[in-house]
Parts: sequence; structure tokens; C-alpha cells
Amino acid sequence: MPKKGETKASSSDRSKQQRAYNSTPKAKKERAARNKARRQAIAKGKVSKGDDKHIDHKKPLRSGGSTKESNTRVRSAKANMKDNGSHKGMKRNGKRK
Repeated sequence: MPKKGETKASSSDRSKQQRAYNSTPKAKKERAARNKARRQAIAKGKVSKGDDKHIDHKKPLRSGGSTKESNTRVRSAKANMKDNGSHKGMKRNGKRK
């Protein structure tokens, strides 16, 4: 078993790239902001763990949006991923590197 920070010999290049990205300060900051918005919604009783709901930011965090309640809304996971370009419905500008 690899030690902390090491990768398995069988790890794909994509998983190594993803781990490297997830450990950057920018990714950590964005993840903390998303988690904060989720915790706030749980505290208000808008969502609960395992309910298949997402907290959507009306103005995305990557575009300068905030985690304030006025900028968030509860949406189904399917609708949120469809609109925000995740997974199967993902729209890209250009080719993936």
C-alpha cells in the first residue's frame, strides 16, 4: 500500500492529474466554499445528507459569486449537473488536454 502522498503503480495518468489539481490552493479554496454553502443549507433545514439535492450558486463561485444565502438555491442533482456542464451533458470549449 502506498504511503501518504504516493500513488499506486497502477494509477492512471488522469487520476494522478486529478489528485495534483485537488491539492492546489485554488481547488481547496473552491471546495471549502462549496462545503460552507452546503453546511449553511443543512443548518437552515433546506437539505439533508443523502437527499440527492445540490446547492447551486446562481452566480458561480468561479465567476466571482459568493456563498451568501442570496446567491444559493437548492436544486436536484440531475438539473444542476445538466445546467452546469458536469458529467454526460458537459459542454466544452476546445479539446481536453
